Amino acid sequence: MTRPDTTRPDTTRAPHTTRPDATSAHTTRAPHTKQPDATPAYTAPADATPAGTIRVLIADDEPMIRAGVRAVLATDPGIEVVAEAADGHEAVELVRAHRPHVAVLDVRMPRTNGIEAAAEIRRTLPATGVVMLTTFGEDDYILRALGCGAAGFLIKSGEPEELVAGVRAVADGAAYLSPKVAARVVAHLASTGAGALAGRRAAARERVAGLTPREREVLSHLGGGLSNGQIARRLHLVEGTVKAHVSSVLARLGVDNRAAAAVVAHEAGILPPPPAEQR
Repeated sequence: MTRPDTTRPDTTRAPHTTRPDATSAHTTRAPHTKQPDATPAYTAPADATPAGTIRVLIADDEPMIRAGVRAVLATDPGIEVVAEAADGHEAVELVRAHRPHVAVLDVRMPRTNGIEAAAEIRRTLPATGVVMLTTFGEDDYILRALGCGAAGFLIKSGEPEELVAGVRAVADGAAYLSPKVAARVVAHLASTGAGALAGRRAAARERVAGLTPREREVLSHLGGGLSNGQIARRLHLVEGTVKAHVSSVLARLGVDNRAAAAVVAHEAGILPPPPAEQR
């Protein structure tokens, strides 16, 4: 009688599919895209300025005035004060360090005054617009500030809304004179006598005569304090085209900035036409 083979009960190899441990190492591995720690994403600094925010530097030798200016600007969520300086020299250094869109400078400050600081900022860092803010309304300060490249001039006794409007206008590339400053400029022109005023008007008109019709149109809007974007919308042009016209106007008139061009426009009697909706 044949005896059953019972000597090799454990020699039968388990099927390959019964070894999950042989394949799990590969099939359970996380895809490469699910390993964020391999290439960490960039994290912006905590103090980074939100896109679109106007960065401002304040310079005044009186801490209380700086605090007041900062408080007024803080009412606009689109404006952020990034630095403060106690004199003109420090203002120039902080502008170099922070590259603000606008520097608000007092006129009378120790070491370097505001007008000298404005000239240095405009010479070395032209991307930063300058607004002069002072308690003094003397005509020579206004003319010197405009001559050194300041795009705005405000009186501290003016309305707080003027400060916000001036900073926004200069940040947008426009010139801004507060109503009180504009009134003083008019008074200064009138006080020089009819003959001198007539001579300036004639000289301004002669300078403007060398402009093309389109450039004169652009100059009239500069006289109205409009930015490149606003002029583009008024004239139905591309903003880059307006920028090119503005550069040409400044060169032909022999002036360094939009505010000085605006003065020429007013002296020549070139006034911007009203908006279409007001005609």
